Amino acid sequence: MRFDWAELLRLGLTRLRLSPQAFWALTPVELMLMLGPEARLRPLDKTGLQALLEAYPDATAREKNEEHHERF
Repeated sequence: MRFDWAELLRLGLTRLRLSPQAFWALTPVELMLMLGPEARLRPLDKTGLQALLEAYPDATAREKNEEHHERF
């Protein structure tokens, strides 16, 4: 199961009025119970996937090779 953490954080801070510390102390199950059955999270769509790929690009083969050699 995948979670849209940004959306969950938004709901936790705004709807439930949790502090960030209280939010991160919860398990996903506890958070979903607090949000109730009407809490529906959006599945990851093409736009969301593209944003993740841009934010966290895969390293090129050359970068991976350089990183490997830096360790040793």
